[in-house]
Amino acid sequence: MMVIGLDMMGGDFAPREAVNGVKLFLDKHPSPAVHLALIGDQAQVQPLLDEAGIDASRYRLIHAPEVIGMHEHPTKALKEKIRSSINTGLHLLKEGKIQAFISAGNTGAVMVGALYSIKSMPGIQRPTISTLVPREDGSTGLLLDVGVNADCKPEHLVQFAILGTLYAKNILKVADPGVGLLNIGEEEGKGNLLSQSAYPLLRDNNKIRFVGNIEGRDLFSRKADVIVCDGFTGNIVLKMAESVYDIMNRRQIRDEYFELFNYEYYGGTPVLGVNEPVIIGHGISKGSTFEKMISLAGEVLETRLLDKFRENFTPAKD
Repeated sequence: MMVIGLDMMGGDFAPREAVNGVKLFLDKHPSPAVHLALIGDQAQVQPLLDEAGIDASRYRLIHAPEVIGMHEHPTKALKEKIRSSINTGLHLLKEGKIQAFISAGNTGAVMVGALYSIKSMPGIQRPTISTLVPREDGSTGLLLDVGVNADCKPEHLVQFAILGTLYAKNILKVADPGVGLLNIGEEEGKGNLLSQSAYPLLRDNNKIRFVGNIEGRDLFSRKADVIVCDGFTGNIVLKMAESVYDIMNRRQIRDEYFELFNYEYYGGTPVLGVNEPVIIGHGISKGSTFEKMISLAGEVLETRLLDKFRENFTPAKD
């Protein structure tokens, strides 16, 4: 049985939308193969669980009375709020009492807590997070890093490419993912020092299929399945794409393709490169988003994705 932990207090609409997500997931998955560890303030969460009529045999509520706010300093909050839902969830994950942890709370606190508690995999220099890229033909690409690593070295981009390739194969079911380097031109030698230095490393790595440089106009095409860049660039791309969706909504423009830019369509994103599965969700996640995050955590466990990561990275020698 898989035991998946969920931060019930994370997000702007917690805990009600987290409870809605739990109900959606359990209704869709009546088999008891997944047991949920719900982490949050018992006084707030239990009445909502009872109101939703959720089968008590499918979950365990773990009391965590403190909440790390969305705008609190991550390191300071983790130190001061030992009994927060984020701290409690990561501790349970470290102790092996849950097999995955999900939070739509303070992203910085989740990342810092994960790095300090469950730590990076041996051989991984920089864990990363990605975003799914909706492509015009209906398929899905992957962009990474999108904000964790604002400054990168060339070898970091190579590791992102390997992690992204394995994620695309196992989760997105892309048989032979092509990897592109986000750049300002197609030709080798284009770009800043990071791009110029990363290109030959990506080209010569036998664990990926490198297809060359990818320009901004190629992001939503099938030119590459996995696109790598530093987190500064990736976060700008992500926020710009989110703003396009928001503008279209405000202008009441409805288009089937652009509906795929809605973050709720995908759920959360895993932290790639840490020792245990951690899924991070958007702060304004609703019930359907939480349901997708729980499903994604289950898929990461079922595919043994982290074991495949470990097989592809050699621990650094002292």
